[in-house]
Amino acid sequence: MIKKRLPVFLSFMLLAGCATLRGPEPVHWPPFPSLESFKKNERVLILAPHPDDEAIACAGVIQHALKAGAKVKVIYLTNGDHNEVSFIVYEKRITMRQGEFVHMGKVRQKEAVGAMNSLGLSENDLIFLGYPDFGTFAIFSRYWGPGKPFRDRMTRISSVPYKDNPSYGAPYQGESILSDLAKQILDYKPDKIFVSHPADVNVDHKSFYLFLQIALSDLEGKVSRPKIYPYLVHCVGWPKPRHYHPEMELYPPDKFINARINWLRSDLSFDELDKKYQTIIFYKSQTQSSAFYLLAFARENELFGDYPALQLKPQLTWKDKVISYFGASEMFGEPQDPEVSVGEDTIEDKGQVSFAEVDDYFIVRVDNFKKLSSRFGALLYIFGYSKATAFAEMPKIRIITAGNSCKVFNAKKRIIVHGVLIERSRNSLILKIPLKFLGDPDYVLTSLKAYHGNVPVEATGFRKIKIR
Repeated sequence: MIKKRLPVFLSFMLLAGCATLRGPEPVHWPPFPSLESFKKNERVLILAPHPDDEAIACAGVIQHALKAGAKVKVIYLTNGDHNEVSFIVYEKRITMRQGEFVHMGKVRQKEAVGAMNSLGLSENDLIFLGYPDFGTFAIFSRYWGPGKPFRDRMTRISSVPYKDNPSYGAPYQGESILSDLAKQILDYKPDKIFVSHPADVNVDHKSFYLFLQIALSDLEGKVSRPKIYPYLVHCVGWPKPRHYHPEMELYPPDKFINARINWLRSDLSFDELDKKYQTIIFYKSQTQSSAFYLLAFARENELFGDYPALQLKPQLTWKDKVISYFGASEMFGEPQDPEVSVGEDTIEDKGQVSFAEVDDYFIVRVDNFKKLSSRFGALLYIFGYSKATAFAEMPKIRIITAGNSCKVFNAKKRIIVHGVLIERSRNSLILKIPLKFLGDPDYVLTSLKAYHGNVPVEATGFRKIKIR
């Protein structure tokens, strides 16, 4: 611990170079309300896709909770054993042997124990599940039920390899992760859960959010519904400026200006920020190559916020041509003019994805202010949940469009479904998917990625759409 660190200004100048004291501040974001205070004996659960995510996103929250007398537990989905570039820099050697990947995971687990000890958590407060780094979204979307489990292409491992982890030997399948997470939630009964964001571009971050949604639905009636606070880590070009800027505030990326996310902020005192800085530094295997990025999260505040769930209501008939859509996320355009306020529905030159339920079809519509290119395509994920059917048995749908045609997959298999329809016009793409084909779900978790040819253009975060 550095005692009596230099004043903020001098510290910033030494660590970040001769930049201006305050960077350009996003004037279009309104003041965010504060995260509610923690209470004594409240149970707080931090879900971290990799060791270090809990530090860069929630080190301040952990301190606040412990000071209030709350209990804190951290669950790590993976051991982060696939960050090869960081380990080449850290250990100054190149190796691709199976045992070395496990070694990487053990190093990061040890760093996490030290980092969390510095905040006041013991090793008993930390649960390392040890599932495959960069493989958990593939597991969520494709590997359920009978058949071979997911096999990591680099490690050539298909079950949890860490002997000291509670999930040791568990096959890389969706049921394994879901049951492990549900068991931890049922045992701990958290009042508040902090989890990675559904719009995070890292696949493990998305998948932990998705597994949590399914686990909580399965546990409905067995535990009280906790409050959920997603945190964002990976978004292209964010946060800026890079490096350590303790005098600056953390704002959301501009792309979320119209996403209707109810952001909350948690402010850090200088001492709390200092401790967060020191906690991040514990991850030497990562900071030796990426300190400029990780320390960019050590700022005056932390941010949390989720998309609101959308409730669809059945409409009379598609023949009426009067369809009410719920909007989801802006796409395909440049950042919106700062003069446009957050509350406006105008999408300017941006696109929008929206949803409806008509004639027992789930409708996904993509609109763009500009003409859609003939090379425009989309990748749509739809995961339905039904109380009447185990999630492992529900369809895991992936639809890929190209021109006026589409390919449909259920988990790993391509299938022929005559009921899936596609319509294109000058400015829109409409997909109609029978609800029966989705397993007659109570709700769906869905996300769309847009392409120009083979080049990704933009993607929406996963949204929860209630059907009934």
